[in-house]
Amino acid sequence: MSKGTYPLKLPASIKAAAERLAKEDGVSLNQWIASAVAQKVGAVETAAAFFRRRAGDARAGDLHVILALAPDREPDPGDEVPA
Repeated sequence: MSKGTYPLKLPASIKAAAERLAKEDGVSLNQWIASAVAQKVGAVETAAAFFRRRAGDARAGDLHVILALAPDREPDPGDEVPA
């Protein structure tokens, strides 16, 4: 596995919490942070893939077609846009 380095600067309170959690897990701080970053990358990439699949062949202009079908009237009580 290729490894890259990155000088990470954390607020002291976050670093202390990460150190505590790493100790509870029985791993080094470096290993704990690498795992946390990997989890976040996986979550973001999974979400992006979900939304790409959900969008399918939709295009931004399709929304205008749908919105044009909405009636031109005042909103129902309680549905107003706040000032």
